[in-house]
Amino acid sequence: MNESIGEIMKVLKRQRNSKNCIICGLDNDVSTKAPFYEMENGTIATIFKYQWKHQSYPQRVHGGLITAMLDELIGRALWIVEPSVYGVTTTINIKFRKPVPYDELIYGVGKLTKNTKMFFGGIGKIFNSQGEVLAEAEINYIKQATSKIGDIKEEDEMVYDIDDGVKELDIDKFRI
Repeated sequence: MNESIGEIMKVLKRQRNSKNCIICGLDNDVSTKAPFYEMENGTIATIFKYQWKHQSYPQRVHGGLITAMLDELIGRALWIVEPSVYGVTTTINIKFRKPVPYDELIYGVGKLTKNTKMFFGGIGKIFNSQGEVLAEAEINYIKQATSKIGDIKEEDEMVYDIDDGVKELDIDKFRI
């Protein structure tokens, strides 16, 4: 893919960031602090950078943190249609396609592929700035109330509601 701007898609909403999450936590020093955007086509998208702190081998991000990002992307896709429901991961099928660098922009997209009363699942991908797929996953979850996940109230953790002014994204970077 080239660097030129292709088809533009509207951002409908930016989802909240948490305090402590390894992926979106704004108070966590090792978090990616990734923003997550609900897109007009029903997907969830992010643009972020991993840091040297996320290294596995030199110049490569640890596979566990790549998996965590894909888990977050797909899990957040549910919030587009059920914003107060959380998911606990039950299965992950991930394919690592290319090394994921740190200190470079990474693009991610996730979407639901199934949603029932008790379960949901989806697919997600992360890309480099050239549009190459670096990793992709299919993940399944069981729906659970926050009270069953841990001793935390959603309103105490998901506290950051930030308007960063992002109103549209170049979806050529987010093909799924």
